[in-house]
Amino acid sequence: MIMGEGYLAQGKIRPALREFLEAESKFPDDYRLQNDLGLVFLASEKYDRAIDHFKRALELKPDFSDAYNNMGIAYLRLEQWDKAIECFKHALANILYPTPHIALNNLGWVYYKKKDYTKSIKYYKESLQSFPGFARAHRGLGLTYMAMGKYEDAIDSFRKAINYAPRFARAYFELSQAYLKLNRILKAKEMLNKVIELAPDTPLARQAREVMENI
Repeated sequence: MIMGEGYLAQGKIRPALREFLEAESKFPDDYRLQNDLGLVFLASEKYDRAIDHFKRALELKPDFSDAYNNMGIAYLRLEQWDKAIECFKHALANILYPTPHIALNNLGWVYYKKKDYTKSIKYYKESLQSFPGFARAHRGLGLTYMAMGKYEDAIDSFRKAINYAPRFARAYFELSQAYLKLNRILKAKEMLNKVIELAPDTPLARQAREVMENI
């Protein structure tokens, strides 16, 4: 099981699955193992199978917030927003859940996707109250402000994201888009160049170059 988790952390999906399936044959009622199997199938984009394993983990340990959060991510990928929301709220119902900022951030993202920007902001801010340095929540808040046309607020949020995560290439790209909305061309170019520096030979870098060419 430990070896499988190591493979999973390295993104080696097949070896991780092999290790977990072997472990399951010996320990079918290990709730953490069921969660690990769910994570493998989540990484493989086999969302229905992932959900089955997260549900099994929760049958074995009903207060296992990680499994609720992970199942919510699977529903999010399937664009089943209301089911995702239900899962994230179940995760947060456990007062001993050690990482509530993650589930709160995920709620912010779901409501962003639902275009309910007021609730999106609410949950992103609650995530940041729990963990002020959580770059993903700053980035999500920035995207929500962008969708609302609040470009100065978006810039502030994206800048906080890169302050806490200086190699967060996606946040630099999104910051460039906020600068472009305000016609701040030199700042936009600076951020696009940073994207290319941080993530060369990636689709994001190619997109940054295309934007540069059209400015």
